[in-house]
Amino acid sequence: MSNPPEQTVDAPVVSVAPSVEPTPPTPAPQASAPAKPRLPLSSKQIIAGVLFAVIAVYMSTVVPSVEIAWVSAILLLTVYLFAFEVVGVDVAAASVMVLLGLTSLLAPLMGLSTGLVDNKHLFDGFASNAVISIIAVMIIGAGLDKTGIMSKVAAFILKVGGTTEARIIPIISSTVGFISSFMQNVGAAALFLPVVARISARSGLPMSRLLMPMGFCAILGGTVTMVGSSPLILLNDLILTSNKALPPEQQMETWSLFSVTPIGLALVATGIVYFVLAGRFVLPVSKGSKSKDDAMAYFHNTYDLDYELYEVEVPEDSELVGKKLDDIEHQDKVRVIASASGGTLKVGPGTIARDTGIGAGIVFGIIASPKHLLEFVEKYKLDLHSSIEVLGEIFAPTKSGVAEVVIPPSSNLVGKSARDVWMRKTFGIAMIALHRDGETLREGDDIRSIPLQGGDTLIVHTQWDALARLQKDRNFVVVTTEFPHEELRPQKLLHAGIFFAIALGLVLFSDLRLSVALLTGAMGMILSGVLKIDEAYQAVSWKTVFLLASLIPLGLAVETSGTAKWIAEQTLSVVGDMPTWVIQAAVAALATFFTLVMSNVGATVLLVPLAVNIAIGAGANPAVFALTVAIATSNSFLIPTHQVNALIMGPAGYRVPDFMRAGGIMTVLFLVVMMIMMNLIF
Repeated sequence: MSNPPEQTVDAPVVSVAPSVEPTPPTPAPQASAPAKPRLPLSSKQIIAGVLFAVIAVYMSTVVPSVEIAWVSAILLLTVYLFAFEVVGVDVAAASVMVLLGLTSLLAPLMGLSTGLVDNKHLFDGFASNAVISIIAVMIIGAGLDKTGIMSKVAAFILKVGGTTEARIIPIISSTVGFISSFMQNVGAAALFLPVVARISARSGLPMSRLLMPMGFCAILGGTVTMVGSSPLILLNDLILTSNKALPPEQQMETWSLFSVTPIGLALVATGIVYFVLAGRFVLPVSKGSKSKDDAMAYFHNTYDLDYELYEVEVPEDSELVGKKLDDIEHQDKVRVIASASGGTLKVGPGTIARDTGIGAGIVFGIIASPKHLLEFVEKYKLDLHSSIEVLGEIFAPTKSGVAEVVIPPSSNLVGKSARDVWMRKTFGIAMIALHRDGETLREGDDIRSIPLQGGDTLIVHTQWDALARLQKDRNFVVVTTEFPHEELRPQKLLHAGIFFAIALGLVLFSDLRLSVALLTGAMGMILSGVLKIDEAYQAVSWKTVFLLASLIPLGLAVETSGTAKWIAEQTLSVVGDMPTWVIQAAVAALATFFTLVMSNVGATVLLVPLAVNIAIGAGANPAVFALTVAIATSNSFLIPTHQVNALIMGPAGYRVPDFMRAGGIMTVLFLVVMMIMMNLIF
């Protein structure tokens, strides 16, 4: 079997994107200039590094102990590595963890009696409740996605919201915000991650425009009820503990389930409105969208194809009614690859054929050049849909696209034409071009009547499952090998639903540790065959795992060394004589800062007793100050240290500056809205 000339390299996969209205062919991109060698550190990074070092040296002169001085220095180093992206955030976090471990060896040289973190507990983060919970929810989300249920949810959201950010963002964000008010926010975010991925693929909106609003609203949703986040769950216990040390007249009442609901709803609404109004300015464009453009450029440059995918509907008065596909495709230079009529979708082997009749109300998925498509629509007075509405499920990039297939010399198809073998109906591949001897023939050149030869390259639009079958067919050589091999298991929907319900029930109605409850659902999905074990491993974002697990020792060092307490005392001593609302705002700002560098639970445990004592001294309500801390620990948007932010960082291709730009504004809005609502209500 010989290879066809100049066609032996795997081509990029492309899914032809719908467009609102046909556009002229895009010229092939010019070759870019050679990239300049990148220096290890930019001048900005060097200047910032020197500035951070100066701050660290100054801190060492004002802190009360050597331990706090070193922890402060490492804390500044972490912020520097994150903010200026000297290395990847996961590499930075792991490096800081190792550095903390080395302090046990270097303690005498650093003026310490022991290391900043006991090496016996250095890797506890990898077995922490938070990290194991994240691994479990990723597996549960992948299991639900494997059954196809997430695809249906995505299709419903697209049907309701269309394909515009202004409509999709509120639907996704409000839904996730509601769910996270009754379950852990990272669980809600992980559950909707595959939904957002499918919505992105079908709507053409980059994931980076959708995942951050979804993630931020998942965090905000944790403030809607007293069971929405760990700090709020813990708060009443901390209040009861504080009451033991207070006289009867200063005893605090505990909070009920919906005490925080008005505040939480206002925060979720603020997040949604913020991204709807300012999203186009603060949200980045995903780098992942480039691959699609590169793939389109490949087919344009190689075969000079400017085809796009369109959806048209046949009205009752159209001259197409009563005709067959064979009457129009060659003549009008269009290719029909799918249809929908009366709720029945037809695509792939055994469905669309040239003798298919055309009736009123039928919707066709057509691939053609913009010019020929417009001529076709005008000639037959068809309704051109502004986007892929009816056939969105079929034409998602995860389901179908354009590929290259070669006819080997040994193929039984040699000497036969596509018409002879009814190629579209038999094999599920709609030929849109034929490349032979350096020349590319298109629809309109009667390519389906030309006898095939060994070495012919067929450019086809196909469902990926059909292409996967062709890989096993000796009559074809599939050149495009990098395409989604998605094996859905809809027959496992019941199993997935049962184990998801078990996990959710254990989370909501038992005292079982969160990680154990979620792992119960994850292992149930694996044991019941919803997911294979290899698929479960692939579902886990190990970058997220290492980022979170490596930062946990830093939070431990900040807390145990007395650094956190010292920072809190210094800050509150400055605002001690100011109005009550200023003191409360300072408490909220402190909680916001600490939740960025340590666990939100740790920040709550540390600050609630301080806040209670400050409130009593200022003549304010100590329970309200305690609640301020518990809510403000959800104000974690500035850097990707929160579990939800770490979860969405990889799939959307976010960088730390992306969080700082969008999260900086959200952080301020959170504080303002929270303070206004708390003072209005309490």
